[in-house]
Amino acid sequence: MLDMIETNKLYNECCLKTMERMPDKFIDLSLTSPPYNMRTRIRNGKYTTREKSEHFSKKYEHFDDALSIDEYYDFHKKVLHELLRVSNIVLWNFAVVTGSKEAIFKLIGDFNKSIKDIIIWDKGHGQPAMHNGCINRASELILVLEGQENAGRTLNHYNFNRGEMDDIWHIKRQRSSNKEHGAVWPGELVEKAVLNFSKEGSIVYDPFTGTGTTTKIASLNNRKYIGSEIVKEYYEIARDNIKSDE
Repeated sequence: MLDMIETNKLYNECCLKTMERMPDKFIDLSLTSPPYNMRTRIRNGKYTTREKSEHFSKKYEHFDDALSIDEYYDFHKKVLHELLRVSNIVLWNFAVVTGSKEAIFKLIGDFNKSIKDIIIWDKGHGQPAMHNGCINRASELILVLEGQENAGRTLNHYNFNRGEMDDIWHIKRQRSSNKEHGAVWPGELVEKAVLNFSKEGSIVYDPFTGTGTTTKIASLNNRKYIGSEIVKEYYEIARDNIKSDE
């Protein structure tokens, strides 16, 4: 017997714990941008954790963001399996960075049948690369996944008309006003995803809620929301952000 999962609620726990209590296809849209593993770097040809805490790769005050490549791959493989089980459609945002590159490319291979398309988030300009010989990152990618694994690119769950949805979204990055969290999603991007891949009254889930942009935008657009956030400090900020608009 599954424990009751409430909508319009945030859960201060690992998303795997939240999803294990959800029945199949309970969520209409899962929309998230998980940590990128920015603090796992390369030194002398081997992966290592960056030592200088003041470096701009440190995006979170309360989370080290420095798993090994194998740990990052194993964890997100489990998360994607669960997201596809509980969701009708999944939008999963990521950037190709040193600490995630190998794991991300393996995950794309693992889930190739479920990946229906890829949206490019064009941020307008990239921050200078951390090292010589690296390309500036001016875009991020959003995998669009459905669990049916039917052939082709046609989606079963969407809220736009033929010819209305481009695969490049030109949306400028958002500067975080919260000093404790340096990787805040722009509300414009989240709203575009919510409006085009869910309908009013549906349930939107963010397994990596952070400071609550997804859940707040879902609520403002007459969707029900569920969020999981393992870091208590971010969970409390997200809860306060939603309450400020109620």
